[in-house]
Amino acid sequence: MQLIQRSVAAATLVCGLLAAGLAGAGECPAFYVDGRLPEIRNTKMAAATTELCYGVFGVMHSGITRTPLWSAEHLTAHNVDAAKTLSRENSFHPEARLPANYRAELSDYARSGYDRGHMAPNGDMPDRETQHESFTLANMVPQDGDVNRHIWAGIEGVVRKMAQKEGDLYVITGPAFIGGNLRKVGNVLVPSHVYKLVYSPRQQAGAAFFIANSDGAQYEMLSIAQLEERVGINLLPSLTPAQKAVLLRVPKVRQRKDGSK
Repeated sequence: MQLIQRSVAAATLVCGLLAAGLAGAGECPAFYVDGRLPEIRNTKMAAATTELCYGVFGVMHSGITRTPLWSAEHLTAHNVDAAKTLSRENSFHPEARLPANYRAELSDYARSGYDRGHMAPNGDMPDRETQHESFTLANMVPQDGDVNRHIWAGIEGVVRKMAQKEGDLYVITGPAFIGGNLRKVGNVLVPSHVYKLVYSPRQQAGAAFFIANSDGAQYEMLSIAQLEERVGINLLPSLTPAQKAVLLRVPKVRQRKDGSK
């Protein structure tokens, strides 16, 4: 947390707060439940934020952590089916729309020991253009390789299967920065945890996968309310506290004791 606090003062001198306001519709409301952008409760976390809109997902980027605070999707069965027809083409790139002193660079991740972990997954992207967009570093966090390639990949697969069954889901994926011993790779802050929230409009219920960003970690299932308490963001502001307490039934992701799928 000290790393964040030291960065806030400098960041606020150079970059204003999100122009659209953190409690409104935002620039790409189609990716959010009832068109409502999540509300950041911590004013320090809200500093130096930039909303970025892409073809099928939106990002709230932090110039302090140089990661997304979240990536949001309205994931449809159609997009999942279309994504299956595409081979993966890696095209990791810095986000040109962000100032150089707020964005991650490829050099930050080089030899860092961490994967460049997608928040909105490549596997959700229905065409080459959106696939390329998903490889922006504005959609990445430094992610433990074991988590990213095994249990996290399993979580992403389960969510895609759910979207096919439900017809569509709203999905918000992001990092959590919890504790006082956070580290950086290059200029990018490493999250302590990552999460993926899913909300079914058909069932009017949601749930979240929450997992430590460390080798061998196993995930927890949380209600929306529990996740919001941990990350300090009102992720689905249009829902009532009672609605946020309803836990959506989610298929289990297979994992061994070492955390692998």
